[in-house]
Amino acid sequence: MSDPLTPAQMAATHAAGFTQSRPWSALEFAALLDSPLVFAAGDARCFALVRVIADEAELLTIATDPAHQRQGLARACMAEWESLACARGAAELFLEVAEDNAPAKALYRVCGFAACGRRAGYYRRKDTNPADAILMRKSLP
Repeated sequence: MSDPLTPAQMAATHAAGFTQSRPWSALEFAALLDSPLVFAAGDARCFALVRVIADEAELLTIATDPAHQRQGLARACMAEWESLACARGAAELFLEVAEDNAPAKALYRVCGFAACGRRAGYYRRKDTNPADAILMRKSLP
């Protein structure tokens, strides 16, 4: 999982994987990647976008192309971004996940994250009520 990603590839994978909410555009990915605090892990099949500030890392998004799901790519990508964040000095990892996204919540729990908060109605949905965001945290050794 080390091929360089372009913002266009990231946008295409994000659009394929995020069908309940608005996917991010190539311009949005490019703007985030312009920051020296933001990095990507993974490849065009599955990637994570992460921001590290001081000793905290935040998973901004992770997306797997549906054609490549259930192959262990997301778990490998999680391990890769955690390692890269640790190398940048992160000791605490954070993420948010939609309450109705059971597969993602299961992945994050397997990777050692635990719920630490909630944002009511955070994720807008196309044809239904907004979903709460579950905030999750993991401390690195």
